[in-house]
Amino acid sequence: MADSDDSPFRLRLAAHRDQLRSRLRYSKRFDSAESVPQFDTLGSCTMLLSKLIHPEITSILAASGHHSTILIADGNYPSLNKRGPNAKLISMNLMPGLITCDQALQAILSAVPIEAAMTMQTEETGPYALDGDPPVWDDYRKTLRDAGSDVELKPLEKWAFYDHVITPDHVLTIQTADQQRYANLLLVIGVRMSETE
Repeated sequence: MADSDDSPFRLRLAAHRDQLRSRLRYSKRFDSAESVPQFDTLGSCTMLLSKLIHPEITSILAASGHHSTILIADGNYPSLNKRGPNAKLISMNLMPGLITCDQALQAILSAVPIEAAMTMQTEETGPYALDGDPPVWDDYRKTLRDAGSDVELKPLEKWAFYDHVITPDHVLTIQTADQQRYANLLLVIGVRMSETE
């Protein structure tokens, strides 16, 4: 990623690094500021506790809020022209099938609360028609359950799905290389509740 040294992401990363250093200086686990973990490069986020360690995705999610939407796009989704005006496109398509939409979902669920999940409804006729739900939807249901979520998948007609994506609330598209049909998944960020509630 070719960012200038004063890009908003680098500035936020530097501020986060400095805040972490300040907090850890007073921790009994560290003798001096020199022993505080360094975060000088974009790839050094492996100390995060969530499964999600991608620095740019983490930054976008941290700046998002309630009702912001995240599109996990399959390998066939037209990400360049079907996204919201505020959405950042992150390409995670290394080679066909790597990464999958379900892998991206697992990472996202470890980082933010989700209150809704929409899929693109299957076609009943034509070359892409399926009888019943695509197998990938069962993967999503299992992943949501495993994350402790009671969110149900809501299929939307193809053009309605696009309309839901291309709104100002859309903040992130993760372009995967998933080759499964109807694997696109639009997530709505929920609310992080107070621990006392």
